[in-house]
Amino acid sequence: MLIKGYDGGPLVPGESLLVHPGFWSNYLLALCSDGGCAERPVPEWFGEDGADVDALSEVLFDAVRWPVLRVPAEDGPGAVVIYRNLDGDYGTDYLLTHPGRSCVEQIASWDGDFSGTGLTWLELIRIADNPFPAAEGVQDTATRLLLLLPLLTDPDVPEAALARLITSLVVVGAPQDTASITAEHLLAHLTRRSRHDPTWASPLSGS
Repeated sequence: MLIKGYDGGPLVPGESLLVHPGFWSNYLLALCSDGGCAERPVPEWFGEDGADVDALSEVLFDAVRWPVLRVPAEDGPGAVVIYRNLDGDYGTDYLLTHPGRSCVEQIASWDGDFSGTGLTWLELIRIADNPFPAAEGVQDTATRLLLLLPLLTDPDVPEAALARLITSLVVVGAPQDTASITAEHLLAHLTRRSRHDPTWASPLSGS
């Protein structure tokens, strides 16, 4: 797999990992800490356990195989998530793809903390709800939304966002009785850390 800017990285398609126990805890558990609750997030919130998480982390953070998660869009920009497993420089990069252009644009990264521009809630769901069946990658809208969720930098999400997030978590295997608290913690963390400046040009504009 080739992506411009990652020519030296051993990129491999990672979409098959999404259904493995432990994936969503690896991907989202760190974002469940809202700083105002004594209840510690645990993998069981995602229907997983610690052994699942440890086993899959060995795969996700393999230095010789960097998983790539593609979120193609039929109309407008899509997204790509890359596990950048450089020795001593592990992180997750978030890229946008633009129709008719071979280049990609990195808009954010996670290296123990979030940095980058991110997306508003409306921009995020615009990509999530616009799958491209003719392209390789994730097509399920619930999974797409959760993959894009770390990019959320919007302090004013609509009331419907919580219900949408709860539904998406249940679709990927989170228990009904924990999906609500998980969604609440995720939104609390993401909206609190928000850095989105409405005066900035949207990364979806291609500017």
